[in-house]
Order: sequence, then C-alpha cells, then structure tokens
Amino acid sequence: MSQTDPRYTIKGASEAQQQAVDFLASQFLLTDERLGSITKEFRRRMEEGLAADGRVLKMIPSYITQRPTGTETGSYFAIDLGGTNLRVLQVTLDGKGGVSTEHQKFVLTEDAKSRSLFDFTAQCVETFLDDHNIRPTGHQPPIHMGLTFSYPVQQTSLSSGTLVQWTKGLNVPGCVGRDVVRLLQDALLRLGLRVKVVALVNDTVGTLLSAAYSDPTAQMGVILGTGTNAAYYEDEANVAKWKSEGGEIVLNMEWGAFDSDDFNVLPFTQHDIKLDRKSINPRKQAYEKMISGMYLGEIARNVMLWLADQRLLLDGRSSEVLNAMWSIDTAYLSAATVDNSPDLSEIQQIIEKTLNVPESTLVDRQIFKIISILVGERSARLSAVGIVATLTKRPELLNKPINVGIDGSMYEHYPEFERIMAETVSHFIPPEQFKNVKFSLAKDGSGVGAAIAAMLAAKEL
Repeated sequence: MSQTDPRYTIKGASEAQQQAVDFLASQFLLTDERLGSITKEFRRRMEEGLAADGRVLKMIPSYITQRPTGTETGSYFAIDLGGTNLRVLQVTLDGKGGVSTEHQKFVLTEDAKSRSLFDFTAQCVETFLDDHNIRPTGHQPPIHMGLTFSYPVQQTSLSSGTLVQWTKGLNVPGCVGRDVVRLLQDALLRLGLRVKVVALVNDTVGTLLSAAYSDPTAQMGVILGTGTNAAYYEDEANVAKWKSEGGEIVLNMEWGAFDSDDFNVLPFTQHDIKLDRKSINPRKQAYEKMISGMYLGEIARNVMLWLADQRLLLDGRSSEVLNAMWSIDTAYLSAATVDNSPDLSEIQQIIEKTLNVPESTLVDRQIFKIISILVGERSARLSAVGIVATLTKRPELLNKPINVGIDGSMYEHYPEFERIMAETVSHFIPPEQFKNVKFSLAKDGSGVGAAIAAMLAAKEL
C-alpha cells in the first residue's frame, strides 16, 4: 500500500513500523469493489424496511407528503429539543427560498431531564413569546409550532408520536408509550398559552425540509456530525407498509443502525469491535460508529494503543489520559490531518500536552497523522454508500437537478471529508447523472426544518 501512496510512507520508520502502517491502510482504505458490495446490501436492507416494521433500517414514515416550494411566506415557530439544550425559534420565510431566524436557547435543568421536561418546555415557550411581545391574546388565532424531538418516537400522524425510549441522559418517568405532542400540548394549556403544536419532526427530516425550502430540488437530508442519519422523499407506491395515496412521503431512514444485526457487511477491524464492545450501546448503530464524530477519536485511540503495545508507537509508552476511553476528540484528528509543519508541531502538542505522553518522535507524529487520515477517509467513503443507495433508489430523479442537503460537523469541518465523499459518490453514478447532483450545507435543519413542517401542516389545516 505504501509503495503506491506516498501519504503512508513514513520517513525514518523501522521496517516493523512501516509494515504495521501498511496493514492499517489495507484495513481502512476501501476499494470501490468493496464499497459496491456494501451499497448493494444497504439497498437490500432499505427494501426490507420499506416492506415491514421492525427491520434493521427502520424507514419510518414522517407523514410529510408535500414539498415546500420556496415561495411560501410568513412567520412560523419551532421548538428544538435536544440532549442538553432547548431552543425556541421564530422563523420568517421570505418567499424567495430565504429564511431569517430569531431564537432563544435554554439549558435543560436536571429537574427537566428527570421530572418536569414538558412543563419546563412550555415555560421556555412562554418566556420567548413574552420577551418578544408576541403572546397571542384571546382574540388572536393560536400560534402554530413545529417540534423537533431528537428521541426515538413511533410517529402516528404529522402531529403525534409515541415515545419509544429515552436516550442522551434524559429519563422522565411516565412518558414512554405516550404521545409526546399531547404531553407538551397539555403543559402549554396549563400555562394558558394559545399555542398549537401542529408538526412533530425528527432532526434529519428537518434538515431535508430546510434544504427543500431554499432549493426545491432537494431529495435527501443527511446528518454527518456527532451522529449520522438521513431522510429522503420516497414514492408512496414503493412503501409497502404505508397506505399509498399516489404521492411522495418523507422517510426517516435511521440509517446509523445498518448492519447492526449481523455485523458481516461493514469493514469491521479489531479497533471497531473493541469500541463497540465497550460502548453504552453494543451491537447497535454499527454504521454510525464507523462514520460519525462521536466515535472516530475513539477508533484512533484504539489503533494507537494497539501500536504502542507492540512498541511501534511512542516507544510503548502511554499515559493516564491516553488510556481513558473517549480521551481523543475527533477535533484532534481534524487538526492532525492538516498539520504540514516540518516537525508536525500541532501533532506534537496533541500527543505531549493534550494526551500527556512525555515525548514523541517525528516518526510517532507521522503515524498519528496517518491514523487520522485513514479513519477520516474511511468515514467519508462509507458515508457515500448510504447516499448512493438512496439516490439510485429513484434513478429517474437523477436525470434532472437534485440537491442533497447535509448538516453536521464532519461534513462541514473535517478536512477533505466533503471532497472524498462526493468523489466516491461519483464513482457509482454515471457522469451524465452525477453532474445533476449538488451537495449543499443545510444549516440548522432541526430548528428551521420544524418551522417549515409547521408551515406545511398549516396548509392542510
């Protein structure tokens, strides 16, 4: 491998060090042939999820059956409920595909996380409306709001969904199995607020809607950040588990779970298996664990320890920090990838100051840089698998312009990620069709997207 790609040749390395790096490159660098077979399996799993519930790719109907045109105008409101923060937003649509937003951010209190979440959320809405002097009085129509709820929900209509389980450190008793919109609506009523929650969306669906308002050719919304997921417009006739009315529907794929049942399609290394075994959700989210920002630093740390244990890195030394799970942030890998200084001084800082390993040689730093490049490149190329499988699901749409809206820190900030991902997609879609595909950054889908869902819901009221 190193003979053909100078990026993986280490100046001054011993033969054993170079061999170990060549072996890593052979594990992490995926051929197009390998990616093609993974894509084929991905598509098969999509078809399974379209046919029936309870499959590894859930393919959850969002109940959104329209596309925004980009010409709608007006102010719509949204609540974006994440793991640590809650935002209330007012989103103004300008009728030309542009939006302006005003928002207030609130930190979830411990009491909210464990007891009073919906009352706390209602209080935040009240604060926002009062601070902006827009609280509707008895004579005014109620405000319509969309809710982005980033927890597993079994959606039952555009404005209702049953909580499946709490994740991300929340555990409010008495909510699992109940309709989260009803719980919030009751809390708003207790405060006498004339606010109606008209749309419940997942953050990935929101990303797609946000992209579609600014560019009506948007076909997919993808999140490539701390986690990963995607949503897309499917022909209702292709969704066997859904009562078709002959139009389109947005599906939330929950694609991070791909291959979590069998563990036999994705390119698992011992470093991935170790990460999975020690994670809080073993044998779940297998695809997400190879792609998303939450996990890449930990994969790199496992590789470093594997090399150090063979005395091929840091002369076998480690540190308390390096020995601790999650001690390598993916941001360190980003920085290492673009360190082109003669002595790799940025990487030296990371190893010796941040990770607290007493000293490093130039060879050690070169190896750290290579690990960072390999982990990032594999992530970008595997991301392309889901995008290719989804775009080619409706090949007729590739004959005209088609936009893929993407949000998330990996896509936005990881060096070379976007280029490698797009280039990989181009290897699997014929050139005359690939020229129609545009990747664009869809910022803040979870906020803006929920407001657009409220706008679409209002059209139907």
